[in-house]
Amino acid sequence: MRRLGIAALVALGLLLVSTAVNAALERAEKSSIPAYGERVPVSGAALNVYRNVGAGQPIVLLSGLGTPAPGLDFAPLIRELGGLDVLVVEGLGYGYSDMDGPPRSNENISSELHEVLAKLQVRQPYVLAGHSIAGFYMLDYANRYRAEVSAVVGIDATIPKPGEGQVPEPEPGFSVERALAVTGIVRAVTFVAPGLLDPDSDAYTDDELHRMRLMMSWNFGNPAVADETARLANNAAALRGVTYPSDLPVLAFIADESDDSSATKTESARNLLANVDRHEIVPLQGHHYLHWTQSRRMAEEIRAFLGSGGGQPPAS
Repeated sequence: MRRLGIAALVALGLLLVSTAVNAALERAEKSSIPAYGERVPVSGAALNVYRNVGAGQPIVLLSGLGTPAPGLDFAPLIRELGGLDVLVVEGLGYGYSDMDGPPRSNENISSELHEVLAKLQVRQPYVLAGHSIAGFYMLDYANRYRAEVSAVVGIDATIPKPGEGQVPEPEPGFSVERALAVTGIVRAVTFVAPGLLDPDSDAYTDDELHRMRLMMSWNFGNPAVADETARLANNAAALRGVTYPSDLPVLAFIADESDDSSATKTESARNLLANVDRHEIVPLQGHHYLHWTQSRRMAEEIRAFLGSGGGQPPAS
């Protein structure tokens, strides 16, 4: 028992030292590395927006669940979309946005996005393009603010399943993921084995990869993303039976991973878009993060879709 007690005290001491060192390193990193984008106040919090201003069509990029640095994660696609007015809106818990705020319901996420775009005076109508779980929020947003959206682009976007039901509202509690970040364990993993977390792509610069590793350490397991994760079932249930407006053009990229999931995702997309007058479903070979490896092809398809009537304002 005495040996176990000593071992426990040593482990606790190391954990405290690691936590203190991690906090000091994070402060130093944040003070020495300039933040990208612009923080925009919304509903008592602030969202960060990275913008690559162009004269062309405004296109708003929304990330998938838990992406630590969306402004960097989308870098290959942003480069390929040069000439368009590209904005990456980082939700609460992402990038340089606040790490906590109102519940991460569809309604709150849509309302915050709408407020940000209004404050930035983004030219309407704009294109919404989102990866993974952003499929929920684009579906909700397009129905709330149809007149402001010219088209939707899904990047292997998540589609609510008909059978998903509500679960109890999440309550604050101990987060193992946040503990891993605060104690420096996530930092150690990104340092020792960066390949486990880096994008599987050669389309990023060394500086972008370095910053993404740091921001993974800073943002992993934060309260906003934890709340968003806990609300997935309820957000899906709230969208049961909801479809895109029939006059809203939708382009859906599907990750073709050469397995049964690809056929399932394609069929789900067909069912969701059956009522949409103008839609295209484009399978692309690759994994879930298509913009890591298929940005050039995606940009070509987006430009063609928008140029052939897929990005026009709704009929009055």
